[in-house]
Amino acid sequence: MESLRVVFMGTPEFAVGILEAIVQHGLHVVGVVTAADKPAGRGQQLKFSAVKEYAMAQGLPLLQPTNLKDPDFIMALEAWNANVQVVVAFRMLPEVVWRLPKWGTFNLHASLLPQYRGAAPIHWAIINGETETGVTTFFIDDKIDTGAMILSKKTAIGPEENTGSLHDRLMELGKEAVLETLERIAQGEVATVPQIETSELKTAYKLNKENCQLNFHKNGKEVYNQIRGLSPFPTAWCYVIDGETCWAIKIYEAIFVETPHTERVGQWKTTKKEINIVVPDGYLKIKVLQFPGKKKMTAQEVLNGMQFSSQCRVE
Repeated sequence: MESLRVVFMGTPEFAVGILEAIVQHGLHVVGVVTAADKPAGRGQQLKFSAVKEYAMAQGLPLLQPTNLKDPDFIMALEAWNANVQVVVAFRMLPEVVWRLPKWGTFNLHASLLPQYRGAAPIHWAIINGETETGVTTFFIDDKIDTGAMILSKKTAIGPEENTGSLHDRLMELGKEAVLETLERIAQGEVATVPQIETSELKTAYKLNKENCQLNFHKNGKEVYNQIRGLSPFPTAWCYVIDGETCWAIKIYEAIFVETPHTERVGQWKTTKKEINIVVPDGYLKIKVLQFPGKKKMTAQEVLNGMQFSSQCRVE
């Protein structure tokens, strides 16, 4: 049987870990496809993707198409003569691309498919209070994250875990899943399972300003899960309003204390050491937060430099 000739497609740090595992395993990566460079920061200097940085350091052939149907890109991709393509956190591929290799194109998705198809599966699993997630490899078809599944690996989600720590654990699990999938393909031992469509599927919607804003009229556990599900990036946020002053703040860490009370929901309550926000069924003790133009700070550090009135509230 001929040996594997792998094209890897991906962009962020999560994808780098998988590509690194493939390279370190001694497999032949004939080329890498990643996002085009984008201007970033105040100086709007071109920023390379994490995958590009790694590919350049390893001397791997690299393509950065803006149009995945561009004939020049297709020709360059064909010239690499890959027999399998691996996709991790990239873009939706046109059929002309995913049908190219003889043994197919498979994707690693950071959820237990068919649950949490979409752009942000790690975040939404925590936001929705799941206690288990995992990774799945599947052959790409003409829809998003719907192809026949090759294998999946599960892991528990800790009750206090945030997206940052779960991301890192799933990347390690993803390395195992991709290497095992490539081994099955090389041995001609791939058996796939179709994804079953049900009315109970949950979607990993793209994150935006609106769905990252906290609603303190929800129960405390829901708000707490949203905070940890969006930490450390893109981060849950809310408005803090004190008289004529309004700040849009980010909240990175909190603790939910469930207890009955008769206080106004949304009240921002402070002591010398603590910041508490009143929710319907208790209090959120804010541990780490960030005010506009300031660094990320603990509640104690904020209180050392700021004072709030008894009328202060959040929205």
